[in-house]
Amino acid sequence: MNLTKILDDLRREREQIDEAILSLERLAAGSPRRGRPPAWLKAHQRKGRPPVAAKNSGKSVSANSGKSASANKERAVAATGD
Repeated sequence: MNLTKILDDLRREREQIDEAILSLERLAAGSPRRGRPPAWLKAHQRKGRPPVAAKNSGKSVSANSGKSASANKERAVAATGD
């Protein structure tokens, strides 16, 4: 059993735990966040973010979706009878 290797592994784990504690203390501080998030927080949020679903996935499509504004205007004029 190599005690030096065990001690090195434990020191690395202690550093990781210290970093985790520091990050949690920063989040718990609850200071109002304005502007861009800090780099350490932004990097953390990207790791666990689920993929974004399509905007209209699983929803019915309305009659006017995909139509241009001029086509909608023509349809409105035709409906009024002018």
